[in-house]
Amino acid sequence: MDLKKAQAPVNTITYNKTDIEEPTGNIYEAITIIAKRANQINGEIKKELIEKLEEFATYNDSLEEIFENKEQIEVSKFYEKLPKPHALAVEEWLKEKISFRESNK
Repeated sequence: MDLKKAQAPVNTITYNKTDIEEPTGNIYEAITIIAKRANQINGEIKKELIEKLEEFATYNDSLEEIFENKEQIEVSKFYEKLPKPHALAVEEWLKEKISFRESNK
């Protein structure tokens, strides 16, 4: 997932309920699908962030020595400014990038 190209809003916005429920016909089912996708996105972002921060990790036994790493701070700031996973999931849902199937059919 390319987070730099995401067009999801950073702030909270109001969506039209009929746009959200249109693909499934049921708002609760649509929200469940979006929530599951948001959890997947959150896992991907967390994994990517941990991998990038591991590059800057310094392991020492002394608790008194704490080094500020500017690159690490910049990486953290980048991820803080990203849209939240639920906003990314709603964006994907509205652009029909999420596929789903009914389990009872």
